[in-house]
Amino acid sequence: MLCDGIERRRDIEMGIFRSTAGTLLALALAVAAAHAGAAEPVGPKLPPKVRGLLLQEMNAVLAASHEIQDAIIQGQDGVVAEKAQAIYDSFILDQQMTDEDRQALRAAVPEAFVKRDQAFHELTGRLAQAARDGDGARQRELFGDMIEACAACHARYATNRFPAFTAE
Repeated sequence: MLCDGIERRRDIEMGIFRSTAGTLLALALAVAAAHAGAAEPVGPKLPPKVRGLLLQEMNAVLAASHEIQDAIIQGQDGVVAEKAQAIYDSFILDQQMTDEDRQALRAAVPEAFVKRDQAFHELTGRLAQAARDGDGARQRELFGDMIEACAACHARYATNRFPAFTAE
């Protein structure tokens, strides 16, 4: 009976966290859309190889983000640290790009895009450190900032992939 009560409480707490996280994500998406500006999508401007690398990185970030959320909910600091560090280490300009690929990327994207990407990766580095420090409150704060950064960048530079950002 005691275990059933504990499991029920854990299930309720997880449901509340997921509901809160969903609400925060929706809010971040709405705020990002409202403040997106009129930048053009960068994906169509990229050479196919560079676009493929970017999509590969974004898919890896999405998968790691899901794992981070689950780990935060379960208090698994080690998993949060590992996945956040993996995102930090995946900075696109350090991937399998030739000098020619880097030049094509720089020519296709505004400097603000590069700065946003660098800031995002620095944020995930701070999240990894908060997890290594066992600071759950800081992890939740930084994870929220991370999701907001994703939504803001997509609203500004990926409306071709996420057309809901263009609807007001």
